[in-house]
Amino acid sequence: MSSALPQLTRLFLTDSGLETDLIFNHGFDLPAFAAFPLLRDTAGRQRLIDYFSDHIALARDAGTGFLLESVTWRASPDWAAELDIDADELDALNRAAIAMLHELRAAHGSDRLPIVISGCVGPRGDGYVAMPGTEAEAAQAYHSVQIASLAAARPDMLSAITMTNVAEATGIVRAARSIGLPVAVSFTLETDGRLPDGTPLGAAIAAVDAATDAYTAYYMINCVHPDHFAPLFAEPVDWHLRLRGLRANASRLTHAELDVMTSLDAGDPVTLAAAYALLRTAMPHLTVLGGCCGTDCRHIAAIARACAT
Repeated sequence: MSSALPQLTRLFLTDSGLETDLIFNHGFDLPAFAAFPLLRDTAGRQRLIDYFSDHIALARDAGTGFLLESVTWRASPDWAAELDIDADELDALNRAAIAMLHELRAAHGSDRLPIVISGCVGPRGDGYVAMPGTEAEAAQAYHSVQIASLAAARPDMLSAITMTNVAEATGIVRAARSIGLPVAVSFTLETDGRLPDGTPLGAAIAAVDAATDAYTAYYMINCVHPDHFAPLFAEPVDWHLRLRGLRANASRLTHAELDVMTSLDAGDPVTLAAAYALLRTAMPHLTVLGGCCGTDCRHIAAIARACAT
């Protein structure tokens, strides 16, 4: 499947805001906003299985495919050190995260419901803040540790989620290319439609492509409401065709406002879904649809109803 990603040719759903759903809707304590430690015990693992199973059911009912992203967004060395997880356990948890997705695909996948397994790689720092002084070479070396663990469990692809700058995204793409796995890159955007470091989205995509011989399979947008990036698509330009997916926030609040909130702003699922549908009218090549902070199964269900027709 890694040689021909079916989400490039048909509509796929993916999951919603895993961490905010677990914290605010299910009462889990997630230090460092990390979900992967839940794989350590039976109850935590079952909660993750239930979460993904609920989302897969939406794809089955809608007649779409499903992209399974591993719960490894925070499962890299710096974050593991903050959580007192050593290198051996970190390697085991990354592998276990992919193994769980293979089990889910075996249980739910079919010709009618193709399921793609993706190893999720998050930023070394905060997904809302651009790390100053990031260099592509250092990013490649850092992320290669986690990518090697994920690759050992044989995902179909990798996804770099909540990327805030060109250099880190470039490093991850180079690391993926070095082992021959397809990779998608999803950029965090601010309410002005730019990356946190001020780079325009089109310029970021062009820069990563130029530095990696356009190895990235496709790009996505995450962590911002569609109202804040829809103006980018008022007029068609070439880089739009490199963009294939959306994982938007349910909230219209800024990242600074969201960071200090003690309750969840879940927005309105129907309004969010209508925004997705409007964007797909203009750009039908947007074929990977999911959610980010504040979204849950309600939002993905609404997106499916609005877009899977």
